[in-house]
Amino acid sequence: MTRILSFTPDVFFSLFEQYNLAIWPAQFLAYALGFIALLLVFRPFPQRDLIIGAILAAGWLWIGIVYHYLYFTQINFVAPVFAVLFVLQGLLFAWTLVLRGQVAFRFRPDVFGWTGLAFAAFAMVVYPLLGWLAGHAWPRSPAFGLTPCPTTIFTWGMLLLTQGRTPIHLTVIPLLWSVIGGSAAWLLAVPEDASLPVAAVIACVLIVWKNRLARREAFA
Repeated sequence: MTRILSFTPDVFFSLFEQYNLAIWPAQFLAYALGFIALLLVFRPFPQRDLIIGAILAAGWLWIGIVYHYLYFTQINFVAPVFAVLFVLQGLLFAWTLVLRGQVAFRFRPDVFGWTGLAFAAFAMVVYPLLGWLAGHAWPRSPAFGLTPCPTTIFTWGMLLLTQGRTPIHLTVIPLLWSVIGGSAAWLLAVPEDASLPVAAVIACVLIVWKNRLARREAFA
């Protein structure tokens, strides 16, 4: 593992501890925003789609700038590249969801809606529980909404909760990170990150299916 990475698992989890303590109590705000995004998919609230889009954009921008660039660069020389990817994804969310309003969010009781809710719940509840069971509890654990992996799983869930066609360009960077982050399950002993590639595969299959259905409905 030392030939592949320039840091050890202990250094990795120590960075999470440093990061979590430094940004406290931002974790509460991240969860509050996550719950707001989920509640809004059930209610026809004014500016619902704009608010959800802003939440997703803010999460990816924060992680890119604060986590990757200001913290992860301390132990990983590739972190600036990760920072650029996350900032780019945040800007894509801001452009597509907030500025242009091209996507609508809505829960529908079908395979896409239920899977989207399951992914979001997994990111917020099950993911940290798995980390605790694996022996890296707070504050030496990835925080929802403020670190890459649980936020990516939550993002897959929200993309499945879009109404009609899901823009494919919004899935490219989450898919890339699902592969990169998923490697931590083996390289850094973060077993909960094994869920990342699994979620990505399921989400991509469902998004392709959902987009085909939306295309058929548009031409029907």
